Amino acid sequence: MTAAVEQRARGYIVTDGNDHFAVPVLLRYDPDAARGGECPVVLHFPGAGSASPDREVPRALLEAGLRTTCTEGAVRVWPCGRVQTVVEFHAPGEEPLVIQFDAVVLIRFLRRTHAEGPAGEPAVAAAAHESGPSAATSATTGTTPTGAPG
Repeated sequence: MTAAVEQRARGYIVTDGNDHFAVPVLLRYDPDAARGGECPVVLHFPGAGSASPDREVPRALLEAGLRTTCTEGAVRVWPCGRVQTVVEFHAPGEEPLVIQFDAVVLIRFLRRTHAEGPAGEPAVAAAAHESGPSAATSATTGTTPTGAPG
């Protein structure tokens, strides 16, 4: 059993009028809640009521989107300048939801999701089991699995 990782963050809703509205976001990654395959990162919007307060982003997509534009299904992630990352959601019958984050917050959160391997193994040991010496080296050098420094 692996502990869930949660982190509070501030996101900025981006609108067509170039307005940005600050909103609290709870980032959550719970490997024990996986439904086949990799567990997604859940973005929870406290106070959103019943208006679909949770959105999911595949963790690998979020990591890759820190460096380049990536799309999977109805989710797109891309870097915005050097210090921000944008996550865009499309749902049938709804306006797109576009949220801008400080990239350092996402990097810190993603690093924490990799801090422990399966069943509480340290990330270095888990990486060595999965991918050989190079993965174990990245786990000890302070880079995220995507190679982004953090």
